[in-house]
Amino acid sequence: MIAAIPLMIVPFIFYNVIMLGFAGDGVSDLGEILISLQMMSGAIWTMSWGDVLIVIALVLLFIEVLKATRTGSWSVIDHMFSMLVFIGFLVEFLLVRDAATQLFFILMMIAFVDVIAGFSVSIRSAGRDVSIGL
Repeated sequence: MIAAIPLMIVPFIFYNVIMLGFAGDGVSDLGEILISLQMMSGAIWTMSWGDVLIVIALVLLFIEVLKATRTGSWSVIDHMFSMLVFIGFLVEFLLVRDAATQLFFILMMIAFVDVIAGFSVSIRSAGRDVSIGL
């Protein structure tokens, strides 16, 4: 049952904790530079907390796609929960002022890809599990 919990809830909760001010000064903290490196080309590469959140969300998306290859009773529940997480992202993006940011939009799109990929991969893998007995 724990495997049915969508991992995209992690960035959603993390963003909301930051947004509500439980950790730091709010959404502006996500733009704070975490690391800055001088590249060999002379350019300076920077990474903010928001960028780290996107990277974490992409890694979690990869794990979610791998989870979608499982076929079983919990896979349908997993997809349903993933859809609820995406709906939560969408509602918050449309109704909450601090969620109307590029970072939150990208996280919402990652959640959308999770839903679409999950259904697509499950349908594809379920079609291969069907065997016709002779």
